[in-house]
Amino acid sequence: MGYVRCVNASSPGRIVLLTTSHRVAPGLLSWPAWQALHGADRVLCADGTHPQLPYLREAGVQVDEAAPTAEDLVDTCSGGHTVVVVATGEGEPSLTDGLARLAGSGRVQMPDLELLPASYDLPGARLLDLVQVMDRIRVECPWSSQQTHKGLAKYGIEEAYELVEAIEEGDRDELREELGDVLLQVVFHARIAEEGSPEDGEEPFSIDDVAGGIVTKLIHRHPHVFGDETASTPEEVKEHWLRTKAVEKQRTSVTEGVPLGQPGLALAAKLASRARTAGMEVPLPQGEGVGYELLALAVRAEEQGVDPEAALRSAARAYRDAIRVREGRPTNDLPAES
Repeated sequence: MGYVRCVNASSPGRIVLLTTSHRVAPGLLSWPAWQALHGADRVLCADGTHPQLPYLREAGVQVDEAAPTAEDLVDTCSGGHTVVVVATGEGEPSLTDGLARLAGSGRVQMPDLELLPASYDLPGARLLDLVQVMDRIRVECPWSSQQTHKGLAKYGIEEAYELVEAIEEGDRDELREELGDVLLQVVFHARIAEEGSPEDGEEPFSIDDVAGGIVTKLIHRHPHVFGDETASTPEEVKEHWLRTKAVEKQRTSVTEGVPLGQPGLALAAKLASRARTAGMEVPLPQGEGVGYELLALAVRAEEQGVDPEAALRSAARAYRDAIRVREGRPTNDLPAES
């Protein structure tokens, strides 16, 4: 393919600032970017180690390692020439600031200026940054480098509770932050798992294995989305989910997989839900004490579609407010929890 340049001696030329995303594989550029690169009179890049350079040169684009000033760049464009600047990771702020000053002075005939994104981040691209940051922290941070799955377990519980609190409080900013804290726990544990020791029976796995596993599970448990089955109501969706889950787990008891370490009300409600879903009518054990009374309340709440844990937390917050009223303190000045 040939490229024809029409140069007008009286034209101030054209400057193209080409930006790329480090989250996209080098060499995967848009067609307008390749057109600009092949059609330019000069292609400049201040960073000789820029990851795009080997691919540009392989494609026949001559790239000069140079960091011109704004004045130099305007002079190079004079006579109708086109110069493409392959931006570094910082985006060439000194160059763009210099061009803005020249344009604002009114004393210089400025070339046409174009910002051309050559590659774009896909949704979820910032997750790559999180994995990269976590990898560095794991290697260089004295505290993070010593953490284990067991040592981090308590933080997972704390962050999950803080996420639930943000949801119940309806605080959007807090919700975003707490979701990030929960996500950090996932990435942290996955990074530790990469260092598993096969000699100790610990097969290594990575965040990609974690993500791949949940993707496979979601696809398999949504045959009405990714397969030939149909579901038009939430109840039918739940039926699909439970049926495919039963085939996957091959459990011999409906109680298998119910974590006994969860809060008591949630545990009681989960067991009641499992029994009810399986069509089992199991009489509640009889005994003395508040524990059996709470068990009966939790089962009754589950039957009515009420989360007993959430209901108790809501009542507890009302109780907290009542205490503060008795203390003569307003309920809206509670200290923020970290």
